[in-house]
Amino acid sequence: MSSVKKTAPLLPGFTFQDPTQTRFPRSQTLSKTAGRGDDAEEVSEDDLRRLQEQTKRLAFQTTTRRETEKAALPIRTPAHIPAYVALDKKVLTFDGYFKETVTESAEEHFRVRRVKIYYHLEDDTMSVLEPPVPNSGLPQGKLIRRQRLPKDARGNTWSWKDLNVGMNLPIYGRVFRVTDCDAFTKEFLLSNGIELNATEQVPEDPYTVKRKVVEQPSTLATTKSDFDKLKQFIELDRKVLRFYCVWDDRANLYGELRPFTLLYFLVDDTIEIREQHQPNDGRDNFPLLLRRQRVPKNPKNIPRAFPKIVMEPSQEEEGDYIGPEDLGIGARVFILGRELLLCDCDEFTREFYRRNFNVEDFTPIDVEDPLTEDAPVEIPPHTGFGTHEDSMQSVLALQPKPPKADIGKLLKYDNKSLRFSARMKTENPIDAERRFIVSYHLSSDTISIFEPRSRETHGGKFLEATRVRKPGCDKHNPVYYGDFDLYPGMELEVFGRTFVLEDCDKFVLKFIQENAHQYPQAALDQLSKKYNILFDTNTDAADALDSARKALRDRGFSSFDLVHKRLAQLDANDRGVLHQDTVYDTCLEIGLPLGNGLMTALLGQCDVGEGMVDYRRFVDMLARDDA
Repeated sequence: MSSVKKTAPLLPGFTFQDPTQTRFPRSQTLSKTAGRGDDAEEVSEDDLRRLQEQTKRLAFQTTTRRETEKAALPIRTPAHIPAYVALDKKVLTFDGYFKETVTESAEEHFRVRRVKIYYHLEDDTMSVLEPPVPNSGLPQGKLIRRQRLPKDARGNTWSWKDLNVGMNLPIYGRVFRVTDCDAFTKEFLLSNGIELNATEQVPEDPYTVKRKVVEQPSTLATTKSDFDKLKQFIELDRKVLRFYCVWDDRANLYGELRPFTLLYFLVDDTIEIREQHQPNDGRDNFPLLLRRQRVPKNPKNIPRAFPKIVMEPSQEEEGDYIGPEDLGIGARVFILGRELLLCDCDEFTREFYRRNFNVEDFTPIDVEDPLTEDAPVEIPPHTGFGTHEDSMQSVLALQPKPPKADIGKLLKYDNKSLRFSARMKTENPIDAERRFIVSYHLSSDTISIFEPRSRETHGGKFLEATRVRKPGCDKHNPVYYGDFDLYPGMELEVFGRTFVLEDCDKFVLKFIQENAHQYPQAALDQLSKKYNILFDTNTDAADALDSARKALRDRGFSSFDLVHKRLAQLDANDRGVLHQDTVYDTCLEIGLPLGNGLMTALLGQCDVGEGMVDYRRFVDMLARDDA
């Protein structure tokens, strides 16, 4: 049979059961192996006998439950309890957290996430769970499923002997900080000889704290104040304290003294500051320096870490606000880095402080600079290019403009000229025989000279129409020839050459007759003999004054302040009187368009004796227009 077993292949039909086998044992499953399984002990003969008797009693007799329990076999405690039985459902619980870095966020740089770390003593497995946070927007719950977690690179796993409070627990590249544990865990570790570290506080998550502030209810229950705001509104509405203040910035470069108006509204203790604009102050017309709001006494008390850009500071951060007791004449208020000095107030403000603060002194503070006399403006000398009037435009304005023409005079005397025949006064016999026509243009006060053609000369234009200065005058303050300075018989000096006016046309004689009081009496007598014409100069004082005013209006002369200022400079003793010749020469230098006759008549009206003239009355008489 043994040969058959050795030679037959192990195929269906070739396997045979050993007919000599008499014992068929079964594999043992209840034996103790590596601390697992129950002990398989043999039953004694006494136990078997008791079991047989009990079986017969259960089959043929009626017994109670208590008798059955007494007759049962005694329960034996096994010598070794398996770990999965002894430590079943026993878990060590630890509290902890880990920090998660947040990138590309302006509101937070990291998050603090709380976790629960469970250690199952039954099989030395661990799991990590994150308690859910409402409205977090993060995947929460089970972070690490139950498993044996590696401790190091050599394959060791974490054991309950390695765990303690206040330690860092690295798991899969993430470090968990253990902060606390429950009572069972403390008792278990202490009973096994492990000394626990001190518990730690979990740090606050910055973003969670910020959200709590935002999500707080807007209306909080506060204790009612004794101050009655309704009473303040009823009694103090539309009652405003008005202070006049200045900001003195003259200590800095280009600084100045700028006036403001400070308004304190008693109804809600707010302050508004308005700027007082002056004409031509060169500033934009912004009405407010500070809009209506409460102003803290010391704005620097606000912590630097307070986010003023996104949050408005409250009284807790700013401290006390400015009140009526902090204001008054002489007080200084700091607004937006500017120190404002309160200089004056209105009558309502004075009465308010008398009634509530017993203040009686309301003397205004004078902050204005003492008036200084303006330095005399000196006109620079003429450059020699162009006319004197053209050069004066560069003195009067940054952007020179052409001198304005007298439109009234231009319309009245347009195309009207005083024409004279003249000869040149010279020692050269050739030039002495030359004849010229001198034309004085009344509309522009210019003189032009034309030479007629003759056998000796070709003739033509000798002088363009231009204004001619009188001889002996200052070239920087020239006096030009006027229409009443030219008449037959006079000598006209033009740019170094002297011309003698010999004759004139009928228009000139008519013009002299109409304005005879403007010409010297000697010239009128000479013309009367030459042309046999009578010139009426017997005018009274009123007619002379009217004629003078009319002549000034026709000429467009209005520089009476300049005449008075020039005469006052010559009056060293400030008596108001000057010699007649001094007044006459000064008026001649300034260019007062009055002839010799009128000047003599007017100065005679202001004569105070001994050749002295009241120049103030003289100027006032000409400046006042009674027409």
